[in-house]
Amino acid sequence: MFDRDLWREIFQSINMNKTRSLLSGFTVAFAISLFAILFGIVNGLVNTFDTAFVDDASNSIFINSGKTSKASNGLQAGRRIQFKNEDQAWIKEEFDDKVQYITSRVYLNVTASFRNEKSNYTIRAVNPDHQYLENTLVTYGRFINQSDIKNKTKVVIIGRLVEEDLFLKTTAIGKYINLNGIQYKVVGVFSDDGGDNEERLIYMPVSTAQQIYGNNDYVDQINLTYNPEMDFDAAIGFSNMLTKKLKERFMVSQNDQRAIRVRNLANESKIVNQMTGGLGVMVLVIGFGTLIAGIVGISNMMIFIVKERTKEIGIRKALGAEPKSIVSIILLESILITIIAGFLGLLLGMGVLELAKPILEEFFIKDPSVSWSIVIGALITLIIAGAIAGYLPAKKASRIKPIVALRDN
Repeated sequence: MFDRDLWREIFQSINMNKTRSLLSGFTVAFAISLFAILFGIVNGLVNTFDTAFVDDASNSIFINSGKTSKASNGLQAGRRIQFKNEDQAWIKEEFDDKVQYITSRVYLNVTASFRNEKSNYTIRAVNPDHQYLENTLVTYGRFINQSDIKNKTKVVIIGRLVEEDLFLKTTAIGKYINLNGIQYKVVGVFSDDGGDNEERLIYMPVSTAQQIYGNNDYVDQINLTYNPEMDFDAAIGFSNMLTKKLKERFMVSQNDQRAIRVRNLANESKIVNQMTGGLGVMVLVIGFGTLIAGIVGISNMMIFIVKERTKEIGIRKALGAEPKSIVSIILLESILITIIAGFLGLLLGMGVLELAKPILEEFFIKDPSVSWSIVIGALITLIIAGAIAGYLPAKKASRIKPIVALRDN
């Protein structure tokens, strides 16, 4: 049951020894607040890395072409490498078991208009697989399908902000949009976590763009995702082999870094994972080191408290107090100080992270925050440590004979 006298005595003891209580609490509060701040900063760094790849599938590979910088196979430097539809088909056939999704891209700049509204946008002409590479979320209607590619249909899928710009008082689905004087039917509206630039794009079938705007089978870029069952090393090995084979196909020197460029997100993801893993280990070491320092501080303070109250313990025992009651007073005082100080330290750490968020985001630390479960777990660890730190010296002191305790200086 709740013992009012016991708790009154505990609060009186804390009140009479303010300096001692504050020093005990400061150690706990500092440990928890520093723990929260460190984990919050690391989580912010992890969020920054995650945001960098939020727009693309994490297993994406981007293949770009340029001009040769070295002579090769009797061909001079400065030769333009031009990808075609057949190159996409060749990659799919050559590396079938390693390729998950694949698409070509053709880029166009157009003036789009609907009724009295007009603006300039970029067209990204693609294959149906592109939806899975770009993490494009179709909010209304549908994306490009294989029938659109085969029939070269005049349909487009517009970004959310394109709809807001042009279709002020109506929805875009089923309407016709004018692109450089040609009418296209809007069959879908999409959103994209990549931000405003991605949501101001217009998608159309790559075959349609090739027929209308070039009458050719050229593509500007080929993108794919590798088999997700591959680990980082296997994925990097695959992209290296892909680069080698493409250079052989286009008779490009293997040392030419400009003609064909293959960017594999596995390389970046591996580096990011290593960095975040290293940061995580470092913060764990520092964080738990801080907690250990807090535990040591509490232990030393409780030993001092028990030593200081030796005569008081002797008087209590002389008056008939049971060892259990003596232990309870010291133990509960230790736990109470730890809980209050830990909670204040938690609020302080969270407050510092919140106040420092605008500054930290300038240094590319996005949304620095810490999981409540981690911090509360650390607080519980300190509470248990505080209980043990109070119990051991209190238990030892409760066994001292009253005459010995009263003689203590």
